Amino acid sequence: MFFLLIGILFLWLAFRKVDLHHVWLEIKNADYFYIGLSIIAALIAHLFRALRWNILINSMGYKTKTSTTFYAVMIGYLANSAVPRLGEVSRCGVLSKKDKIPFTSLFGTVIAERAFDMIVLLTIILMVVLLQYRLVGGFFDRNIVEPLFSNVESNLLPIIIVSFLVGLAIFGIIFLVRMHKERIMKTTLMLRFRKFMSGILEGIKTIKRINQKGVFLLYTLVIWGMYSLMIYLPFYSIQDTAGLDYGDAITVMAIGSLGIVAPVPGGIGTYHFITKATLFELYGVNPDAATSFATITHAAQQIMILLVGALSFLLIILQKRRMTDGNAKLHQVENSK
Repeated sequence: MFFLLIGILFLWLAFRKVDLHHVWLEIKNADYFYIGLSIIAALIAHLFRALRWNILINSMGYKTKTSTTFYAVMIGYLANSAVPRLGEVSRCGVLSKKDKIPFTSLFGTVIAERAFDMIVLLTIILMVVLLQYRLVGGFFDRNIVEPLFSNVESNLLPIIIVSFLVGLAIFGIIFLVRMHKERIMKTTLMLRFRKFMSGILEGIKTIKRINQKGVFLLYTLVIWGMYSLMIYLPFYSIQDTAGLDYGDAITVMAIGSLGIVAPVPGGIGTYHFITKATLFELYGVNPDAATSFATITHAAQQIMILLVGALSFLLIILQKRRMTDGNAKLHQVENSK
């Protein structure tokens, strides 16, 4: 609920001071052919994410079908639309039950995958800033660096007090753990925790021992290439953004991704706010048109995730039911012999 309220706050910030009637007209008159193409690009990205995840899973000695992994990925995106970061847990849970793979190992592969993607995203942002420093550097200074330092300076004393208390608490916990280390390590809870962490570490290590490193990198390039097309293609759906090029799309994708990774359901509000600010401040797009663009692209992707995610959930259930019925029939045949 707290994260949803944050999203609503950013949504209000994105829509304030714009002409809602003009925004609606922009949405109504948009060319949805290009929005449809962006949805296809998104589905291709999600398919290659499933293929890439399979490489990590296979490196642990487990075999999975691409269809099953894709369904799990889409169910994960569906869960993220409701609760931030729930998707990572959900897709691991779905695949664990379906293919009998340890949940902790799967979760470790997801951590490795997300960490790798974060490195890619930060690299893209760094390249965007370096190659377009005059354009993007000022944007970050005005909207991120200056407000951040301003808030830190005006709240310096509370920050120091809180930091001291947090540091003191951490020191106290470390001291107590060291004093009672042997007793703590023998508790049932700690034994379960160590087993849980061992499974996660096994999954994380897959990023080092994958055999198909070239294919893994190729799939990553396809995923992020499709992400950029998800921004570039919709440019042509609205007149005010039709003049922007592919390089501009990469910039908007890189900065707009910060709104998607923010801990709010489905990036609602944060994506709208950041994308609108990027289009307006960097490229001079009319605020109404920038708001319309952010609304259309976000809504299109969320509708796709809702439909495909729900369908994937249904297909997973049907697959499991067929497998159960097949095993029951096989058992009956064996008993009749």
